[in-house]
Amino acid sequence: MKCRYCSCLESRVVDSRPTEDGTAIRRRRECANCGRRFTTYEKIEEIPILVVKRDGSREPFNSEKILAGVRKACEKRPVSSLAQDQLVDDVTREIFNSLEQEVTTIKIGEMVMQHLRDLDEVAYVRFASVYRQFKDINTFMQELKALLGENEAKADRPAPKD
Repeated sequence: MKCRYCSCLESRVVDSRPTEDGTAIRRRRECANCGRRFTTYEKIEEIPILVVKRDGSREPFNSEKILAGVRKACEKRPVSSLAQDQLVDDVTREIFNSLEQEVTTIKIGEMVMQHLRDLDEVAYVRFASVYRQFKDINTFMQELKALLGENEAKADRPAPKD
């Protein structure tokens, strides 16, 4: 690491600790030449992910957009902000772990709906109604019937043994 005072390339790490949010490592260094101290931060290099929208345009991935949609779907529902944040973190992690440089809004929407279905069924239906752009009551009813069918299938399964 190059000293900011004398440009010497030799330094030693005096102290190292994670930042408060845990996304970086703060290192306190001491120059081998002039003895002055300076701070550096080490962060994970993220590969930029592009989101391919329905019209074919591309824009950088932004988890805040997912959070806004989830917050709207969970409005006036008994779903904590922490659970909503966790849902967005889980979806974001899945997207980055896919190692794809581009992801479609369709795939993101399906991932969010899968997580919302497990979190709150009303929020799921709200999100699905906007995301899938139900054209009429019949398509809306088909989605509700599918959700009800899944719930019945879950109820019919035997409980796991401890």
